[in-house]
Amino acid sequence: EQENSTTTVKNFFLVGFTESAMLQYILFITFLIIYSMTWLGNVTIITTVITDQQLHKLMYFLLGNLAFIDLSESPVTLPKMLWDLLSEVKTITFGGCITQMSFFHFTGDAVAILLIVMALDRYVALHKPFQYLNVMNHNVLLRLVAGAWVEGFVHSIVQVALVIRLPFCGPNFLDNFYCDVPQVIKLACRDIYVVELLMVSNSGLLTTLIFIALIVSYAVILVKIRTRITEGKHKAFSTCGAQTFSTCASHLSVVTIYFGTLIFMYVWPAVKYESDTNKVVAGFYSVITPLLNPVTYTLRNKVVKLAIIKTFLRNKGHV
Repeated sequence: EQENSTTTVKNFFLVGFTESAMLQYILFITFLIIYSMTWLGNVTIITTVITDQQLHKLMYFLLGNLAFIDLSESPVTLPKMLWDLLSEVKTITFGGCITQMSFFHFTGDAVAILLIVMALDRYVALHKPFQYLNVMNHNVLLRLVAGAWVEGFVHSIVQVALVIRLPFCGPNFLDNFYCDVPQVIKLACRDIYVVELLMVSNSGLLTTLIFIALIVSYAVILVKIRTRITEGKHKAFSTCGAQTFSTCASHLSVVTIYFGTLIFMYVWPAVKYESDTNKVVAGFYSVITPLLNPVTYTLRNKVVKLAIIKTFLRNKGHV
């Protein structure tokens, strides 16, 4: 239903990926598998970090927090999207839309800040190994992680504030599979130029600055590792350093994908991209990255993998 110009929009109709029933079933199965893998991976990581004494260290504390945020992020959009793929009418209430946006930006920004904290942790560990426990002690990391959550909350409040006071009188067809600021503000019954500028300042500029900081951090780390490997002063470090270099390179690739999609969505909101392109990018960000994080940051870690196997075998022995 589309309300007339004198009434307030109570619901939004979500325009999904496709109208083809066959493609919707294929997407449903695909996204359900990804959602299940995301939950299984992150729950396994959290459980292992909590129960395995060997993982009660600062680095794994950060990895556990990343898994928890990813676990909190995926339910924001995926369950509703899965439901809509099997529904003929895809709607969301205005209140539900605002709630989804707030949690989407809350968890998304918390992940972004936590990725900075993790890069900082690796930087200090590599450049100041003897001062590491003094610089990045438990209290410092607790404050940094708490700061990530607080920043996520503040960011979500600002994003919602951009939308909630706008008048919506129709049309109410939202060209996406979930609610987000760029698509929702386009349905407002007034000029949104200033709102778009504020959105770019809050989301786009923040995302770009974080991305640049992470790229510089990882570039410095990679150069440092490569230099030590090339010097070859210690054979043990050469072997370990090569593994660390590969791990950091993987982290950098995930960071590039994660922030590349964010910049696409928020830095140039006024650019008229194809609708399908926007949906693919939004889907990659909201569906794929919560799965990439545990795989790249944690499950490729040999210590974590060994701890997961030990936990599994221990639990199997109690069955």
